[in-house]
Amino acid sequence: MTHAASAATPAEGSAGLLAIRHLRKEYRAGQPVLKDISLDIEGRGVTAIIGPSGTGKSTLIRCINRLVDPTSGEIWFEGRDLARLRGDALRLARRRIGMVFQEYNLVERLSVIENVLSGRLGYVPAWRAFLRRFPADDVARAFDLIDAVGLGEDFATRRADQLSGGQRQRVGIARAIMQSPGLILADEPTSSLDPKTSVEIMELMAQISRERSIPIVINIHNVELARRYAQRIIGMSRGEVVYDGSPDGLGDSHLKEIYGGEDWL
Repeated sequence: MTHAASAATPAEGSAGLLAIRHLRKEYRAGQPVLKDISLDIEGRGVTAIIGPSGTGKSTLIRCINRLVDPTSGEIWFEGRDLARLRGDALRLARRRIGMVFQEYNLVERLSVIENVLSGRLGYVPAWRAFLRRFPADDVARAFDLIDAVGLGEDFATRRADQLSGGQRQRVGIARAIMQSPGLILADEPTSSLDPKTSVEIMELMAQISRERSIPIVINIHNVELARRYAQRIIGMSRGEVVYDGSPDGLGDSHLKEIYGGEDWL
């Protein structure tokens, strides 16, 4: 059963708070992929979004950071409605939202340290970004983050195309942290990984959220990983939220409503 969010406009300046109000997305007129989604995401912990393919999980994540433009609704983050921002205002707001992708989205020909430093592109002048000349403090922090995500210093100069999938995802996570985000979004971060590496990546993201006080919203197919590492689970079906609660409260009846049928249980 859905725990409906309040329809009231969120207070501006609520640090770390994401508030989604009546979000709707149509790729084709009259065929909504997201139907009137309203959610509040607190400024801490891991929130996992589960549901079958095609139910709108990735679209929801991509609407939040405006990789996809919503058809209607509001997306409040740190006092601003992201759905209405354009140009420089949107670019500045996106600096505070880190993104981790299923296919990593690294620049293959660049080194690990250069990929991590790309998380600072929104903070440096255009000429520095073009020449890849970053302040010394940023470079030192990038080295620290490479170590923090479980890659040694010897990885810093390796090209991204020389890395395994799990190593690439660690670089992507370090890049997201490099943005100094108030929120990290992860779109199927384990789908391209083997089971052991998937667990390691989820453990790393849970650790980052806990130790660095960064809320993380993860779109994930693996229900057991969601139960194990998330403090809150949002279940979606046919573009709507049909479950919003704790992992302990997610029962077979909810999973049947989310995924349909019983054979897969």
